[in-house]
Amino acid sequence: MNAKTMNRSYYAPTGGLPPQTQLLTDRAVFTEAYAVIPKGTMSDIVTSLLPHWTGTRLWVLSRPLSGFAETFSQYIMEVQPGGGSDRPESDPDAEGVLFVVEGEITVSVDGEAHRLHAGCYAYLPPSSNWTLSNGGDRVARFHWVRKAYEAVDGIDVPEPLFLDEASIAPTPMPGTDGKWATTRFVDPADLRHDMHVTIVTLQPGAVIPFAETHVMEHGLYVLEGKAVYHLNQDWVEVEAGDYMWLRAFCPQACYAGGPGNFRYLLYKDVNRHMALPRRGRA
Repeated sequence: MNAKTMNRSYYAPTGGLPPQTQLLTDRAVFTEAYAVIPKGTMSDIVTSLLPHWTGTRLWVLSRPLSGFAETFSQYIMEVQPGGGSDRPESDPDAEGVLFVVEGEITVSVDGEAHRLHAGCYAYLPPSSNWTLSNGGDRVARFHWVRKAYEAVDGIDVPEPLFLDEASIAPTPMPGTDGKWATTRFVDPADLRHDMHVTIVTLQPGAVIPFAETHVMEHGLYVLEGKAVYHLNQDWVEVEAGDYMWLRAFCPQACYAGGPGNFRYLLYKDVNRHMALPRRGRA
């Protein structure tokens, strides 16, 4: 598998409403360890709006929630032609990652414009002077992952990044013959970054062969294919358009179901000490 030969698909929701005849039973579940938000729940009536954005609505996939996952929020943004924002981010401490799944957007940082199509990635440091617009003639949809940047004395804040998945060769996991690989937009050894957003690809029949149990929180949006995922003590089926939200230490593994590749956009927090509680002096 390499960047030039791998076929890619990026699922994007379109909204709408189910018919009155549809059964209410669905795969949506929220537990103390994980949540599964199926693609069918991303209808018109669960969208939100944001200040200083025009021609835009969004689906909120995750948000900091005490006692669950607390480090990040993740949106699917839907921007109509002519829409966008000159003041997209209201929190000066927030860093962001954008990943385009449909259409095209233009992101400008300090006046320098970058055109991003499906498969493109942008990293935007805190306090970036950035804007976003859809100058095309079709709807644009993209993921927006936000996190409060954790500055460290003596370590610089990362610069903005604009990359295309098509230009990055996936890194195979050892001993898998390339059947399980990760597309990394940021060098894992670069300690300036306190979060990673990557794309994980498993070919049909490939597995994550053990229940990963670790401190990182996860957001997993299925871009393509289907799989059976092991979450905590449950097996759940997921497909393109579904989202999984995992708190720290939730056991996780999966089997890729085929017939095509199973691919997901993955968030995790990395490279920082664990925050410790502060107690008042007696």
